Amino acid sequence: MKILYLDCSMGAAGDMLTAALLELLPNPDAFIEQMNALGLPGVHMKRIPSVKCGITGTRVVVTIDGVEEESHDHHHGHNHHHHDHDHHSEQEHAHDHHHDHGHSHAHSGLRDIEHIVCDHLPLPDRVKEDVMAVYGLIAEAESHAHGVPVSDIHFHEVGTMDAVADITAVCLLMDELSLDEVVVSPIHVGSGQVKCAHGILPVPAPATAYILKNVPMYGGSIRSELCTPTGAALLKYFAHRFGPMPMMKTQAIGYGMGKKDFEAANCVRAFLGEAQDKADMVWALSCNVDDMTAEQMGFAAERLFEIGALDVYTVPVGMKKSRPGTLLCALCQEQDKEKLIEAIFRYTTTIGVRQVEMQRSVLHRTVTELDTPYGVVRRKDSSGYGVTRSKYEYEDLCRIARERGISIADVVALIERE
Repeated sequence: MKILYLDCSMGAAGDMLTAALLELLPNPDAFIEQMNALGLPGVHMKRIPSVKCGITGTRVVVTIDGVEEESHDHHHGHNHHHHDHDHHSEQEHAHDHHHDHGHSHAHSGLRDIEHIVCDHLPLPDRVKEDVMAVYGLIAEAESHAHGVPVSDIHFHEVGTMDAVADITAVCLLMDELSLDEVVVSPIHVGSGQVKCAHGILPVPAPATAYILKNVPMYGGSIRSELCTPTGAALLKYFAHRFGPMPMMKTQAIGYGMGKKDFEAANCVRAFLGEAQDKADMVWALSCNVDDMTAEQMGFAAERLFEIGALDVYTVPVGMKKSRPGTLLCALCQEQDKEKLIEAIFRYTTTIGVRQVEMQRSVLHRTVTELDTPYGVVRRKDSSGYGVTRSKYEYEDLCRIARERGISIADVVALIERE
């Protein structure tokens, strides 16, 4: 299976992630040409070599009408929001803190960005969906931080063309790399304070902190904003899990450099490689109940699935005083554990939840969409540990069976004759 590990020991920003992923491609110049051909208004992207602490990597520079985004701010002389990041790169000030400054570029809401991305950029639909999902995370965070509805959020740096380019580039790169799993290290967010139009804010900035809820993060001695909302949203969206580097055979390593210099090399490091078989850690949450109806238990199981459980099952058990009861068990990832525990207490009558961490070995899974005369049918393919197997999506088989008035077995036979 193809795996990507992102080392964020110096935080992350959109341009740093772009640069790191760019170094993993066999022909990065072709990707830059592709980005510049998208037709983003006034946008030009280029890659330049950059050296940090003796390590050579790539820095991505985005210009708008020939000028880096930082220069737009400098023209206004608003020194009070230059603080530790008076530049676009390390790391761009991506918060909605400046919309009352009357900058020369227009401020954008989600609808404006959706109009640009979905209606005008020649991108695959799945990439457009990724871009808008990342913006949705940022908008939700800004909405929470400023106490206004998402529809009223206007982005400053996050809404300008350079940031649209950064987010689009990362989504396009992730799609091009065609990854099976993305693992991200705990994120170094920096420390200290940042100055902005609203006053002095702590690091991580409120929007970044909100996005990184339930994500491992830490501060340190570096007094600067290392992780921006843009970087945080991209990591949150694409990461399958957070933790140490998994066992993998590395095939390519990318260094995406920020603009600033610190005592430590200011970069995001990307490792691309192969892991033969997949094993990860999960939590098993369980409880015994003897005073719930079958309908109540079914409803609880449905809610646990919706909240993020990997699996939910029940087992008939004998309980104290010879009462027949039910063992409810839910499997989940580390980041979903607390909300699943809360949900078990909310939707069942239990007064205690047991939790056990366990390792599971799973087959690598992919989904292939098959075009058939009866419509698109999804096929789930699994492989690993010396076995391969495939299975058609049940809901797709049911749809065809209902439409044609035949059995599911007959539908499978029809598909496999094509």
